[in-house]
Amino acid sequence: MKAAADTVRSLVADARLVAERRREIVRAAVKLFSEQGYYNTTIQTIAREADVSVGLVYQYFREKDDLLFLSLKDVLETYEREIPHALDPVAHPLERLRVAIGTYCRIVDRLRDATVLTYRSTKSLRPERRRYIKEGETRTNRMLERCLRACVAAGYVEPVNTQLLVYQYVHFAHAWALKNWALRRRYTLEAYVREGLKLLVDPFLTDKGRRVRT
Repeated sequence: MKAAADTVRSLVADARLVAERRREIVRAAVKLFSEQGYYNTTIQTIAREADVSVGLVYQYFREKDDLLFLSLKDVLETYEREIPHALDPVAHPLERLRVAIGTYCRIVDRLRDATVLTYRSTKSLRPERRRYIKEGETRTNRMLERCLRACVAAGYVEPVNTQLLVYQYVHFAHAWALKNWALRRRYTLEAYVREGLKLLVDPFLTDKGRRVRT
């Protein structure tokens, strides 16, 4: 029976132990993949970085592809878990859009290495896993797009190509990881988010939307 694209098999049955050990090993893998590249990193070097034996790594992962896949999957699941949670107490459409963008940026800041890894190494996954990661990205984009569409529908934002503008939000958030070496010299994360909102939200506000801001 063929495993689902999102399945990573383990020889260990204890779910709590699997989650704990995998978290430790994936953290080491992300660090090394980011520093050395996916193809130059071996299971042996990952085990050494995680301070475990190679045999123990193979109890929780069948192959290096599993480690890369879980690294990228964790980023997407964090978006899908934390953005809705941040939006829960927010009612106003325009504020929801701002909160969604800000939360996205803060997740990227926390997961900078994994975000960079997504750009560099998604192509190294097996085809069915690449599709799974792309589908996860699409789901995240739709969360942002729903926020933007609600602003348009309520008359706070001018009619725009919501799909293309949402990709600008995504690229802006990811740039904090991709170009952090340059951006952090000029901005704190919160200043970066504020400047991004000025560039990517404020210019599209209607008179009604601008009145909300004043």
